[in-house]
Amino acid sequence: MAQDNIFDVIIIGGSYAGLSAGMALGRSLRNVLIIDSGQPCNSQTPYSHNFLTQDGSTPADISSLAREQVSKYNTVTFHKGIAIEGAKTHMGFEIGTQCGERFSSRKLILAIGIKDLLPDIPGFSECWGISVVHCPYCHGYEIRDLETGILADGDTAMHYAPLVNNLTKSLTVFTNGRSVLTSEQRLKLENRNIKILETEIDRLEQSSGQIERVIFKDGTTVPLIALYARVPFIQHSDIAQQLGCEMTEQGFIRTNEFQQTTVSGVFACGDITTPMRSVANAVASGNFAGAATNRELCEEQF
Repeated sequence: MAQDNIFDVIIIGGSYAGLSAGMALGRSLRNVLIIDSGQPCNSQTPYSHNFLTQDGSTPADISSLAREQVSKYNTVTFHKGIAIEGAKTHMGFEIGTQCGERFSSRKLILAIGIKDLLPDIPGFSECWGISVVHCPYCHGYEIRDLETGILADGDTAMHYAPLVNNLTKSLTVFTNGRSVLTSEQRLKLENRNIKILETEIDRLEQSSGQIERVIFKDGTTVPLIALYARVPFIQHSDIAQQLGCEMTEQGFIRTNEFQQTTVSGVFACGDITTPMRSVANAVASGNFAGAATNRELCEEQF
């Protein structure tokens, strides 16, 4: 393999976590390759919030500025592509891309992000990240005091309910079918004037991603302006599994307090490691992963 394709660290994923890790490593004079497909999961979201100095900026603007700043460190190289293979080698790791390129490194940082698996409800995907949202901290202030719904049942509905009820008193839980809420959970919601609708949903009526009403399969409708939903996800790549990284029950890559995975030399950061899904958290965990990776390299060289 050509020497040009050998790096101190390969970072798979060049969104907030990956770029943050890249900056920490670039400032530590590390020879870094960032492999990124350019397909972030929040590409449809119009604005990002709850991130100091960037509150209200678009996700694309934040990424663009971050990439511009990381690019100033001349030891950091970018490669547009999709990493699909990962293997442990005698010197570290080898990564293969969809187009057949191969790169090697001593350490590896996984910042691959996640892909949301949206429900088969017409109108849902058009609204996702715009008026159908996942996080009260990222979106709640902008939709406070509005007619709001929670698309969830059972414990998930009860997780959302206190957080959203803090932001609006016009709240309905849509269970999309017969509910599994316990009598105690129902009573708690009803005592706070939170409506529970168990009718199956046919579609979301929307305009340019802005939800207007929920249409049920029995023909009834409910006007709505915002909807919270937690959807299942998969990781953008199965490289962590290929390398033997241990996963949590929730489907995240298991890491310790230094963002180290259970495989020596492999670190992970961002949405693939935590349910706390936000730009601020991705940046923080990426910065920590970059610093921890550099520390390990320094200790090995010292």
